[in-house]
Amino acid sequence: MADTEPSPEGIPAATVVIFRNARDGGAPEILMTVRSRNMVFAGGMAVFPGGRVDPADFELGTRLSSGIDPEEAAHQIAVVRETLEETGLAIGLQGDIDADKARAARELLLETEALAPVLDEFNWSLNLAQLTPFARWFPKNERIPRVYDTRFYLADLGTGAVEIEVDATENTHLFWVSAAGALEMAEQGEIKLIFPTRRNLERLALFNTFEEAKAQAEAIPVKTIVPQVDTSGEKPMLKIMEDAGYPITEELLDSVMRG
Repeated sequence: MADTEPSPEGIPAATVVIFRNARDGGAPEILMTVRSRNMVFAGGMAVFPGGRVDPADFELGTRLSSGIDPEEAAHQIAVVRETLEETGLAIGLQGDIDADKARAARELLLETEALAPVLDEFNWSLNLAQLTPFARWFPKNERIPRVYDTRFYLADLGTGAVEIEVDATENTHLFWVSAAGALEMAEQGEIKLIFPTRRNLERLALFNTFEEAKAQAEAIPVKTIVPQVDTSGEKPMLKIMEDAGYPITEELLDSVMRG
């Protein structure tokens, strides 16, 4: 593979793959969102809920006494905060939580832009054990205006009988779909996928249950995946490492650039 040129440091970010049981008893469904077309990063693309890690997330992470690394805690806190903000779902939290309280908490979060005031107001606490580390992607490239160093997590809703509502600022649409179904939607041109999302959907499509996905995630150490351009063949390919749990590790570069 070709060596990469020096590139900017990544912006810390976190995203979550939220599972729910399919109502027809089939493959589990995951929650995806379509980003607004005017967003600088992945505008118009279907992605998992998440976003950048804010300073307030790092501050709250240092206050935890659970023994978790503060930087890791900050990324998981960002997942909790971004999920509540973007979808209205309260994951990674424990306390007296119902639909009305989650809705009010979301409104407070939008006002304060930090999770700590929400925890204090509703007497909630973090339950980060609900999040399972799954992957870490850093597609660094000096030509990309915003380079995110993104940690991926898994979470499970079980029955999934919950209310979701798009935030209508960064995103335009929320939908539940199986991983294989999302790949089929992309094949039919119904949604667009960036390279990391496509590779993660292919990996997620291997599993028949959340428990299977969690077991594989716990069995394979999380490595930072840095896609590389390989020009040794007839056509340039974008490749990733082969020992990180992904069934497909390369794609034609021209195809990647088309989204």
